[in-house]
Amino acid sequence: MRIRTTKTASKNIAVQVVNKGSHKIKVIKHIGTARNDNELQKLVEKAQKYILQTSITHPLFPEVFKQKQEVEVDNLEFTDTYHTLAYEFLSHFYERCGFGQLDKNELLKDLAIMRIIEPCSKLHSIALLKEYFGIYYGKTILYEKLRGMRLLKDEIEKSAIVYAEKYFSFDFSIVFYDVTTLYFETFKEDQEEFRKPGFSKDNKSNQPQIVIGLIVTKEGFPVSYDVFAGNTFEGKTFIPTIIKFKNTYEIKNLTVVADSAMISYPNIQSLIKNNLSYIVGGRLASLKQKEIEEVNQKLDSKEENIKKLKKKDGLSTRIETERGTLICDFSFKRYQKDKREMDKQITKAKKLLEENEGTKRVKFIKNKDDEKTEQVLNTNLIEKTKLLLGIKGYYTNLTDETDKTIIDHYHSLWRVEKAFRIAKSDLEARPIFLHKKESIESHILIVFVSLCMSKAIELLTNFSIKKVRDMIWKILDIEFTDTFTKKNYRKRMVSKENKMVELLTFLKLSKN
Repeated sequence: MRIRTTKTASKNIAVQVVNKGSHKIKVIKHIGTARNDNELQKLVEKAQKYILQTSITHPLFPEVFKQKQEVEVDNLEFTDTYHTLAYEFLSHFYERCGFGQLDKNELLKDLAIMRIIEPCSKLHSIALLKEYFGIYYGKTILYEKLRGMRLLKDEIEKSAIVYAEKYFSFDFSIVFYDVTTLYFETFKEDQEEFRKPGFSKDNKSNQPQIVIGLIVTKEGFPVSYDVFAGNTFEGKTFIPTIIKFKNTYEIKNLTVVADSAMISYPNIQSLIKNNLSYIVGGRLASLKQKEIEEVNQKLDSKEENIKKLKKKDGLSTRIETERGTLICDFSFKRYQKDKREMDKQITKAKKLLEENEGTKRVKFIKNKDDEKTEQVLNTNLIEKTKLLLGIKGYYTNLTDETDKTIIDHYHSLWRVEKAFRIAKSDLEARPIFLHKKESIESHILIVFVSLCMSKAIELLTNFSIKKVRDMIWKILDIEFTDTFTKKNYRKRMVSKENKMVELLTFLKLSKN
């Protein structure tokens, strides 16, 4: 092919791409008509580009042609957009967490990515994977692989622990444990004794649910979990999960931090028997009267002198109980909150008694006698409550740690609570569309993987997963088609948002 210029009847110059064969000239492409030298030069360059892009063989002397790959804006036609950056970014963290080495389970990766991007049912997830990223899974493959996915639990947890060891110096010395519940949109139980009604943290006690126990590091990164039947008391999940974790990884010295729901005499005995250290929230209202008075006396937290109480802020003390050492600390801010709540409850109780509406359950009302015919103000409970205003307790069997260290460890328990909030809110963990136990367990595994990825992103970028998701979703790969050459081009948007630039810079560095 070569370029031919020829004068037209209007004395302008036509630019054509032609081919000569059998003593005949064939016009391959009419490029355009020039009315001056400037237009002629542009049309010749356009013809040169056409020859370079459509010719099967390259010119013998390419320097004769201008090789600059310029595209005329007027010839570009917008054809499609892709969220490639979002997929690349989340895939990077899937690999970074070590999950990519697990049997190359692409479906697990893609479902975990979709759980972060747009939580929905599994069927809708595979539809969105096709729409957003051009990744196709059939329904048959989805259901076949989903059932067996739960068997990857042990390998997934080991990868999470390796990541925690590498990036957070996790040494198994201390972990944090908590429990949550996930309910189903049905009132029908299953035959597997798995989806069962129980105490619900979502106030859905009449609906079947499952119970999830989660272990995280001091940074809040998840390293292990267990799933229990919905009617399992959360205190009974504590010992099996922790002992299994300790034995699996042959941990010699392990301290577990948990809230007051986990405390019971049998649990404490099991922890001691298995050489486990513990820091567990204490329910002070269950203490003996003598113990309450001892704590109050040591902290001197009587309400008569408010100025004196301000000076007691942060004071702590210890007493020995059958459940271990009980550390109690006093907070003036907590005192003010407790007192407001107590006064509110007392006022409510007195009002109900005056109006003779004793059928309602109120904290400071009790039956006058066994006949239950008359109700009175529970003055003993009021006095007991006053003794505990502003005081919080923590059971432990650690002897070499200061009160402040114990208390600080317990206050870090919010990290596991935050992990649950991410799982339940951002990742919408509730498995409302699943019925079989094995599918539900696989679903929880997917949520766990997504949670690990989310926490890894948050801890390394200092952005919430919601913020990161919004940022990466805005950066599109835009596809254009050159209507002149019929060639497709794809270009990634450039973000002007400083935080997004920082995020992309971080991703580039972390790949290296």
